[in-house]
Amino acid sequence: MAATDLDKASTERAVATSVDPAEVPSAAWGWSGESRKTFRIAGWFVVLALLGMTIGNHQGHVEDLFLIGLAGLMAVILIVDSLTRRMPK
Repeated sequence: MAATDLDKASTERAVATSVDPAEVPSAAWGWSGESRKTFRIAGWFVVLALLGMTIGNHQGHVEDLFLIGLAGLMAVILIVDSLTRRMPK
């Protein structure tokens, strides 16, 4: 009868993280957590994209109000996030 324990292969690389793979399964393949800088850059890109959508061939300006409002809300969220990350805990 075969044993239920598996031996690790000698070619398998060990992943050095401070995260327990039992709690975060993605830590087993080398990624864990989130990249705050990437999310901030993507957020500012979305703000610029929303403001860029105000330029167009539309007649009414109701949608411009929504685009500017959403861009402003996202900018405020990004600024508040940036300021709260800099404050010491």
